[in-house]
Amino acid sequence: MRTPTLAADDRTLPAHTPDAPPTAAVLRALPAHPPVPTGEFGADRAAVTTYLQSTMRIVAALPPRTERTRDQHSDAAAVHDEARTVRRRFLAAHAERVYAELTDGLTLSPRLDELVSLAAHHFPGLVPTRAQLADDARHMQRNKEGWEIAVGVFLQAVLNAPTAGNHLLRSMLRPTPRALAALLDYRLTGHTDLGIATVTRRDGIAHLELCNDEFLNAEDDAAVEALETGTDLVLLDPSSHVGVLRGAAQTHPAYAGRRVFSSGINLTHLYHGDISLLGFLLRREAGYIAKFVRGLCLDESIGDGWWPDADKPWVGAVDSFAIGGGLQILPVMDRVVAADDAWFSLPAMEEGLVPGVSNLRLLHPAGSRLTRRLIFWGHKLKAADPEASPIVDETAPADTMDTAVERAAQHLDNPAVGANRRMLNLVEEPADLFRRYLAQYAYEQACLLHSPALTDTLERTWINRSRGGGPR
Repeated sequence: MRTPTLAADDRTLPAHTPDAPPTAAVLRALPAHPPVPTGEFGADRAAVTTYLQSTMRIVAALPPRTERTRDQHSDAAAVHDEARTVRRRFLAAHAERVYAELTDGLTLSPRLDELVSLAAHHFPGLVPTRAQLADDARHMQRNKEGWEIAVGVFLQAVLNAPTAGNHLLRSMLRPTPRALAALLDYRLTGHTDLGIATVTRRDGIAHLELCNDEFLNAEDDAAVEALETGTDLVLLDPSSHVGVLRGAAQTHPAYAGRRVFSSGINLTHLYHGDISLLGFLLRREAGYIAKFVRGLCLDESIGDGWWPDADKPWVGAVDSFAIGGGLQILPVMDRVVAADDAWFSLPAMEEGLVPGVSNLRLLHPAGSRLTRRLIFWGHKLKAADPEASPIVDETAPADTMDTAVERAAQHLDNPAVGANRRMLNLVEEPADLFRRYLAQYAYEQACLLHSPALTDTLERTWINRSRGGGPR
């Protein structure tokens, strides 16, 4: 764990050029009137990219955020706001055309990060470059420029465009290169160690376990990458028919030797600026969790009327607790077995973020009132309480969890389960509804991630945790 530094960023900051023009002069470099789309793609593209590149040069000419005056912070915010408006207007008119060009007429299947890199190259200024995002990633959360908001604007527009959005989400359901590279060895040995997660096949059941021992199985960018790779291996392996998601045993003194399902988002990494919009917040929802629901898309040529090419039922095995992101996963599981002393919470208000797709997925089983209590009030549920029944299917004493989980998985190993779960998911979470939700989520979450309210909350939370200890 990093040592907390509350006064200034402890990372290398880009040097401010001493002879950079004064802020007022730089601001005057902007055209007097931002471009307004005319509907003609070529002309709009030229005008918008020219304008947006000028806004990026203005921001680059300012001192780093930690060295800016109050007026310079205001000037930077004004430039970002103006650029955001220009981006939204252009994308509202041309998102489908932009996406078609970036994917060579829908013949390419880029993932989220690849799509953003392509957009930065083909439409300069529309989104930040890979270098700009990497530079921002070096800073603590409170000291970031906030380029990810432009990414959120871009992906909101793409996902809201039906053809582009559906194609992008199908692309995210393809197996990862890491999974394809590891598949043969996993099929031969029945075990793969992904560092922060493991996949093990036993008696036709695939067990995917999160092993982020240092942080009580909190999730971060690395955990999402490992969990998606593990999910792909489970779904691609013909020798298993059911997947089990569970947390590994911990060494933390408070839970030594005990399994923990998940302690949610890694707040330590969030505080230090190591939780990304693309690699965590969006990849998590459009990647491995979406694959739990819909399986893998292996044949892109099928088009909009596709069915999953590889999907399986899943058992969620909850030991100790499922906090935040841990609870967010449970509604997509086909069976949730929890230790009778386990508990659940969704501290979205405390963390200052939208709790993934929970706002959509909890409403059907839990209803509006309980969902609001969980999200707005941090309501805590105990597995054995009747109130937890919309989330938990079965409880078992902690020392009999292995048996209960095995029994649930064996029950789901039935030829009729696949067709029935696909039909249930079709009604509970239609693809277009998920796409439109994720479009708004991309924008809202990007704005929250770089909001003063979030950084203030992180400061208070970090100070409290630093005084009282704790791995998150």
